Amino acid sequence: MSVPVITATMTPGPDGALPLLLGPSLGTTTQVWDRARPALAGVAPLLSWDLPGHGRSPAAAEAFTMSELAEGVLRAADDAGIERFDAAGISLGGVASLQLAADHPDRVRAVIMVCSLPRIGTREGWLQRAADVRAMGTPSLVTGSAGRWFTPEFIDAERDLSARVLHGLMDIDDESYALCVDALREADLWAELRPPLSVIAGARDPIIPLAEAEAAAAAGRGILHIVEDASHLAPVEQPDEVAALIAQDRHAFESSDPEERP
Repeated sequence: MSVPVITATMTPGPDGALPLLLGPSLGTTTQVWDRARPALAGVAPLLSWDLPGHGRSPAAAEAFTMSELAEGVLRAADDAGIERFDAAGISLGGVASLQLAADHPDRVRAVIMVCSLPRIGTREGWLQRAADVRAMGTPSLVTGSAGRWFTPEFIDAERDLSARVLHGLMDIDDESYALCVDALREADLWAELRPPLSVIAGARDPIIPLAEAEAAAAAGRGILHIVEDASHLAPVEQPDEVAALIAQDRHAFESSDPEERP
């Protein structure tokens, strides 16, 4: 096992505002935050990071655990000179954010889980996914991902954008994707849920059942939001609403944070 190298990109924000880390979902890059990023940059400095073998992050040389993935993200924050921050992530990015807060509570003020849960999917399902990718590569996932990531209406209305995000799967390193799946398969962070926490769920997300999103928010005494007309990649489908919810939640976190009080 080893800590993977995570590459991140900084977007300036208001002076003095607590930075916000933005993590992607499995099979995507920082591109999934592109539509929400302009609004979020008005709220906080942003550090957008890529998973191993995705986007700008180099391929993973060895297997890694969720804690090691979170450590790689923390090192990217260190390299950017960021000490304390909020951590937001989509799907796998949300699990990594929750792990980061569990491992380094002194560094993470709050976690915002977007279309994510403390444990996603089943062990059997992830074993099959890793085997399929190792046998056939990430291009084999494009067709199946369309129905999981986006609503049919969004695909019809935004054909170029949805195709660009889906076809990005073909550029991802096969083994790095499989290693991300291996780490996700072993992750179960239900015991790590605690405030400040926000859970943003897509009402039409087939991967994250609403009942489980509600249970996660309740278990962590957190805030729950349901985004209508959104599937698994809610920040792509409904960027303005997701950005507004994150801004709203950060304001609530600041009100309850002793370090933010005058």
